[in-house]
Amino acid sequence: MWVHVKVPLAMRNFTTFLLFLVIVQAAWSQASKDKPNSELGPATSPTNAEAADAAKSPVNLTPVPTAAPVDPKSYIIGPQDILLIRVWREPELSSGVQIRPDGKFTMPLIGEVQAEGLTPDQLSAQVTEALSKFINKPEVTISLQSVLSKKYHITGEVTRSGTFPLVVPVTVMEALSNAGGFREFSNTGKIVIMRGDKRIKFNYREVVKGKNLKQNILLENGDHIFVP
Repeated sequence: MWVHVKVPLAMRNFTTFLLFLVIVQAAWSQASKDKPNSELGPATSPTNAEAADAAKSPVNLTPVPTAAPVDPKSYIIGPQDILLIRVWREPELSSGVQIRPDGKFTMPLIGEVQAEGLTPDQLSAQVTEALSKFINKPEVTISLQSVLSKKYHITGEVTRSGTFPLVVPVTVMEALSNAGGFREFSNTGKIVIMRGDKRIKFNYREVVKGKNLKQNILLENGDHIFVP
């Protein structure tokens, strides 16, 4: 935009003319700043765009991360595990489900589905076959969102006690490492693994020195490690 300024004839002095131009430029700059934002066009909000995309998602599920990657070909699903089921182009059939104590879950169209004892890949094939009676060539993907059926516990003089998911095979040494190591006054020579009514002794000092390595056993579901 051009601004036409008519300079009075009396302004013959060059210094006065320059001062006049400075005042006009400052006034024009201020006017531009005061211009309403609406004239500049509507702003695009990335947050709003993301919200719109989320609203189109066929699955409304907050995933719960597992402690380690799960192999869909080998992990055996159990009660309380949380699965994410996705059926391509079938949003009403896509959802998160938790396996009931009886090892089953309910799915639209096909009803009760047995999941306990199967791997995610095996369950995907089973659900695909069942849906084939209602849908032409269904594409089903089933993934594990949270491992709740298999776990072990660590208490006592460790940095981080608590319950840990047993996603992959874990030895006693690995479990102790997951707990962040020992506290200052822990007795690492008299660690006990409680497995049902059994009490299995574990001497950390020996294993670290390469002695009696057979005691570094694989943990089983429900094992409780106590560090005195």
